[in-house]
Amino acid sequence: MRINQYRTMWILVFYDLPTDTETDRKNFTRFRNNLLQDGFTMFQFSIYIRHCASKENAKVHIDRIKSFLPPKGHVGILTITDRQFGMIEIFYGKEKEKNPIQEPQQLELF
Repeated sequence: MRINQYRTMWILVFYDLPTDTETDRKNFTRFRNNLLQDGFTMFQFSIYIRHCASKENAKVHIDRIKSFLPPKGHVGILTITDRQFGMIEIFYGKEKEKNPIQEPQQLELF
């Protein structure tokens, strides 16, 4: 099977979780750490992304996210093709940041 931009997928996870109580903060931290352990990278605050080799692989990670959803808050999951992800336009302020978003260092092959 050929790898092409229409078969490889990106998962974007958007979340807005409460941090009012100590329990909420623990749930927030647990959710974020689970995303990082599953290979997600912070795109922006509360937006994490992950590259997947196929639609089936993306479904595995989406099911994994569903398994550790926090009890409160909102979580959105969007899956797009690599081709669509490549069309994202990203704008930065005129002042350069010290650590701009890093490109993934490892290519996942199946």
